[in-house]
Amino acid sequence: MTNVQQHIGSIALVVKDYDEAIKFYTQKLNFELVEDTNLGEGRRWVLISPPNSNGASSNGTNSSRTNLLLAKATTPEQISAIGNQTGGRVFLFLHTNDFWRDYNLMLSKGVTFTEEPRVEPYGTVVVFEDLYGTKWDLLQLNN
Repeated sequence: MTNVQQHIGSIALVVKDYDEAIKFYTQKLNFELVEDTNLGEGRRWVLISPPNSNGASSNGTNSSRTNLLLAKATTPEQISAIGNQTGGRVFLFLHTNDFWRDYNLMLSKGVTFTEEPRVEPYGTVVVFEDLYGTKWDLLQLNN
């Protein structure tokens, strides 16, 4: 029997505009622009990823990282989903190794938080919104 190996390579995030989304994620959240390829007819393949999320495992082997694929909305249905891909729930969970460093940096760059940081049994967390209102958790898990 073959050992199944799978991972999620990319998660599509519907955006209004490629360039303004790239600017938000790279300047306010310090994400890396992994790829920006022109596909013609106004379409682009835009991948972003959190800093230093190269997928290196503790044993030194490389695994693939999960990227966000910024997908420009082009239909009325897609446009209506911008900022609300999950019906108002938190959509993405940004894990960090230093909650207060990242929270204060994001706060200083004008990122919108919908609540005050809180300590839960599993770690420290706060909900923030991207430039379109998509809800994220900034989260540092307890060890």
